[in-house]
Amino acid sequence: MKDLNNLLINVQGCCAPQTTSLKTKTLNHNEDKLPIAIIGAGPVGLSAAAHLVSRGESFFLLEGGNQVGSNILTWGHIRLFSPWRYNIDKAAKGLLDKSNWKHPDLEELPTGKELVEKYLEPLSNLSEIKPFIHLNTKVISIGKKDTDKMKALNRENIPFIIHAKSNGTYKTYEARAVIDATGTWGNPNPAVSSGIWLNEEKSLHDQIFYGIPNVLGKEKERYANKRIAVIGGGHSAINTLLDLANLKESFPKTEIIWIMRRLQVEDAYGGEEKDALAARGELGSRIHSLVDDQKIKVITPFLIQMVKRFQEGITITGIQSGEERSLAGINEMIVNTGSRPDLTIINEIRLSIDSSTESVNALAPLIDPNIHSCGTVRPHGEKELRQPDKGFYIVGAKSYGRAPTFLMATGYEQVRSVVANLSGDIKSAENVELDLPETGVCSVNLKTKTSSC
Repeated sequence: MKDLNNLLINVQGCCAPQTTSLKTKTLNHNEDKLPIAIIGAGPVGLSAAAHLVSRGESFFLLEGGNQVGSNILTWGHIRLFSPWRYNIDKAAKGLLDKSNWKHPDLEELPTGKELVEKYLEPLSNLSEIKPFIHLNTKVISIGKKDTDKMKALNRENIPFIIHAKSNGTYKTYEARAVIDATGTWGNPNPAVSSGIWLNEEKSLHDQIFYGIPNVLGKEKERYANKRIAVIGGGHSAINTLLDLANLKESFPKTEIIWIMRRLQVEDAYGGEEKDALAARGELGSRIHSLVDDQKIKVITPFLIQMVKRFQEGITITGIQSGEERSLAGINEMIVNTGSRPDLTIINEIRLSIDSSTESVNALAPLIDPNIHSCGTVRPHGEKELRQPDKGFYIVGAKSYGRAPTFLMATGYEQVRSVVANLSGDIKSAENVELDLPETGVCSVNLKTKTSSC
């Protein structure tokens, strides 16, 4: 579909939509031939499209951004931990190779921007996929057609209905199955230790960055010679701190404060030289050296209770060693406390979600971050991902809920299995076709910025 404002929406198996006085467009289908809906045009969503094409299944893909991989481009300056060989789906590669695609060096580590430009964009532009991608289409809600969550009669034979909005126009789409690949990026956890969004923190949106800002690029002036608090104890926070330390070399008045909940800063360094992944260990060694050289001030364990704006800047109030403490005069905050899935759009779907991780319920015992590290979660597929509403699947990072160590290669295996099942190939759906090294693929290149995959 090239023109989202056009009354004719070219989705395979669909006839012309009906327009109502409420500017609602509905795609009507022969219900025996309804397409499969994919939500989200990131790596896993586009992988699902490639597998559906390979099996001759009709589909449409809804993406809220103005281009594929729009979430990835918000951290496009960051280099992934995993090399290209683990970031390219087999079915997608098969389609791309037919188009004389120039594939990258499989051993190189791409940046987010390179992942989009060299892989996702060429994939999305293939003639078998491009006509069925609807950009600038934000999904509002997914449910069963004319059937609320309470109704059980003939439920599994009722098509899904997807309510979406694009450029002020409401649209509804019908599908026989839905693959939710919307991820968690862009839905961050707050800075406060309780995990609850407080109005005071929300009001500081102009001084708080959630994610990994381009400190050495377009955000340089924002952070140069400022007093900055970085919140979080994982690799995203470390990446941010390393960039800020580089910025400080050119702008020495830059003050860097690292706030964590960990009992001691050493817990954030990892194995260093003893790490099975040498490059990941080097990441810990670099931040260790910066802390020892007092280029970064560490405050831990510190449990943030509130952040509030005052005339002299942000004041962060928290509990340290059982006593209340306040850090005043903070100019900027960078929050790297992870993300959470947005479950609001699927409130009318019957779901099996773990109450603590907010992951697909069957995955919860496999992905406890206190037990499992990147690459240790066994491969899984349709059986683990299926939901009580038949034909509905949560895949990709969203399937892991709040757990932080998701691999793209795992997502590709998920959708391969799901699509095989939806196509009636039960044997293939039950097979495991994911091959990862025992230590996982969370390697890093410390000569450049890096991020978890």
